[in-house]
Amino acid sequence: MENTEIIIKLTSDEALVLSDWLERVQMTDLNRLVDDEAVWAPIHRLAGTLDKSLPGIFAADYSERLDAARRRLRPVSDDADSDHEDSD
Repeated sequence: MENTEIIIKLTSDEALVLSDWLERVQMTDLNRLVDDEAVWAPIHRLAGTLDKSLPGIFAADYSERLDAARRRLRPVSDDADSDHEDSD
């Protein structure tokens, strides 16, 4: 099998949220979460690549940036839409 590279494109919001989640995952007991040690290498590589690509992770307002990115990525619920329509 040929060992070719795969390119994944993410928005900056997606990359920031994923980077934060991967950091938290890596701080847990990966043995409980990842049942195949072969998965660890790509997890660490992805996390490292994101960290290098996101200078904002060291910014003083990192928490605010992360919260804003999470809000933008969450789907809008139908309830919020119907509440908005009722107020018109």
